[in-house]
Amino acid sequence: MPATLADVRARLAERAFDVALDRCAVLPADRAELLACRPALLADQTALDQIAGLVTALQARLGTFERPDGDWATRFDPHDPSVPAQVRYFFAFVFLAALDDVVGYHAGLGIPAAASDAILADLGRHLRVFRTTFGHGGLHVQSWFRLHFTGLIYDFGRLQFNRGRFDVSEPAAASALATGAPVRPGDFCLHTHIPDSGPLRPAEVVESFRRARSFFAQYFPDEPYRAAMCSSWLLDDQLAEYLSADSNIVRFGRIFCLLDGVRDGDGDVLNFVFRMPDASVDELPQRTTLERAVVTHLRAGRHWHVRSGWVGLDQFDRVAAGGGLDRTESVG
Repeated sequence: MPATLADVRARLAERAFDVALDRCAVLPADRAELLACRPALLADQTALDQIAGLVTALQARLGTFERPDGDWATRFDPHDPSVPAQVRYFFAFVFLAALDDVVGYHAGLGIPAAASDAILADLGRHLRVFRTTFGHGGLHVQSWFRLHFTGLIYDFGRLQFNRGRFDVSEPAAASALATGAPVRPGDFCLHTHIPDSGPLRPAEVVESFRRARSFFAQYFPDEPYRAAMCSSWLLDDQLAEYLSADSNIVRFGRIFCLLDGVRDGDGDVLNFVFRMPDASVDELPQRTTLERAVVTHLRAGRHWHVRSGWVGLDQFDRVAAGGGLDRTESVG
């Protein structure tokens, strides 16, 4: 049944809203602003109609790999703090109103509440990241959260993984075949994500892969996952020119067998390393080895790349508990 205005109002009512904020680990600054602008949102019939439509779209795609229908475009300039809070937080209200559906989906599969809360906390994390980046509250990565609120992505400590397919095209498919990947385009494949939650310690990375393999085998047994892929600036092999071979970032990159093909990664680096997506090179700080590497590289007229790679999940069975994984040492 489509979500009605009554459903949306009930889910955004005071008590239910407080519970949703808790489960999504929304921090005090964002919580206060969401609570303050909630009356204005509830009085906006057009906004409520739109929220009901988007919640219905999420409901229709629960558990599937299909993207929800609807208008998910950003509705404001993230740099502009004068935009009313109910507009800046519009999509946060959408997801908070959709919380009961994804929690019910998880529970129907037997997924523990703690696992639900672990991935739902990503909403609070990204609200924090928005505030850190732009200096005021809001949310503008709503397309990303369609994964969370349709039951596709889960959190395993240091890493997150979403259910999906090995969705690569030439020349990446050819290089995957040549490097012995256990998957072909269209096969089930986990997609690896690195949340903003601290260093990439090898033992924690390995444990995340181990937990993910066990979790998906238990709760999604009809989806055989034999490999994971990752697409990130962290897989750019140029990083090894600047960072030590035993650095966490370089060791993380060596887990994956790189696929052919690159795309521009300068914007990703400015955003994820500095949280300064629109900065010029001269504005960038150089407080750490990584920051200095980024600036040196860009000042030399070079560019950072987003690379993709794969790793077979069975390799993690051969890694001693608490150890790291380096393909150059463990594969052969």
